[in-house]
Amino acid sequence: MGPKKVMLGMSGGVDSSVAAAILLKQGYEVIGVTLQIWQDMDEERQKSEGGCCSLSAVDDARRVANKLGIPYYVLNFKDIFNKTVIEYFKEEYFKGRTPNPCIACNRHVKWQAMLDKALSMGIDYIATGHYAKVMQDAKTGRFILKKSVTDRKDQTYALYNLTQQQLSHTLMPVGDYTKDEIREIAKEIGLSVATKPDSQEICFIHDNDYGKFLSENCDKKIVPGKFLDTKGNVLGNHKGIVHYTVGQRKGLGIAFGKPMFVVAVNPENNTVVLGDDSEVFSETLTASDLNFISIPKPIDGMRVNAKIRYSAKEAPATINVIDENRISVVFDIPQRAITPGQSVVFYDGDVVVGGGTIE
Repeated sequence: MGPKKVMLGMSGGVDSSVAAAILLKQGYEVIGVTLQIWQDMDEERQKSEGGCCSLSAVDDARRVANKLGIPYYVLNFKDIFNKTVIEYFKEEYFKGRTPNPCIACNRHVKWQAMLDKALSMGIDYIATGHYAKVMQDAKTGRFILKKSVTDRKDQTYALYNLTQQQLSHTLMPVGDYTKDEIREIAKEIGLSVATKPDSQEICFIHDNDYGKFLSENCDKKIVPGKFLDTKGNVLGNHKGIVHYTVGQRKGLGIAFGKPMFVVAVNPENNTVVLGDDSEVFSETLTASDLNFISIPKPIDGMRVNAKIRYSAKEAPATINVIDENRISVVFDIPQRAITPGQSVVFYDGDVVVGGGTIE
């Protein structure tokens, strides 16, 4: 038996580049791939607009692969990315929700599609440069997802949708290191990406102007409507529900003489409800489209630490089961800006219990 084969997703950044070096040191046969997900644009824009899977990322990833002596390929995943990420992103905003395209991409593209491709080629594992750890529970036999050694870079929130089958074929070699340690390894082995900055924006919206992207790329028309207060009184006009998300204060386009925040977005009557800061807090949410990792399914009344967005702090909460694919979550302390379309992820210490989409 030869060494186990790994298909490594390479973004051209320092994390996935060092992941390749770590896997080689661990004795794996590594095949580097970049997923071509950028949509139709001219070559100059593809090169200049960066992102985790752009042409400039391909150049960087290829240089790293050459340096490390591993084979490297670009896989065309444009269609599946458009269908499962971009179309989903557009539909959610028109439903008055705030999508998380990175979670959708991880679920449908970076894992299922890449894993299907790897297995069809006789490759044993896929790997990424995510800051997280995959282990198998000796007692239950279940594969579990654990936080990385550094909370500052932990990326488990965006990975709660991974299934047992996916986790059983997944390696995440950088989860045992801090970001500084990863950059140091890159310097030691002479990788040109050692000081490359992290990508921040959504890869297909390079100016962070979601409203502009939606107006230019959707068949649906963005229709202005009314701002209401929490009692139903009309406060003024808004420029279309896609421009607003729960908790938002800036960019409302109207002055009220005091800070006002988005409390709700209602596609049914095309209204946006505004209130003061205290009205943005809630102690309960409902979630669906569930995926549980450390246990097969949620247990009614179970206690967890819950996180309602990537940047949020975990908060103690109780899960109540409504039916097979819906739960309610009751927080000990009200949480700010619980946002439909975002994900709630549950933790037990450093173990990801599971999660779902906030309704």
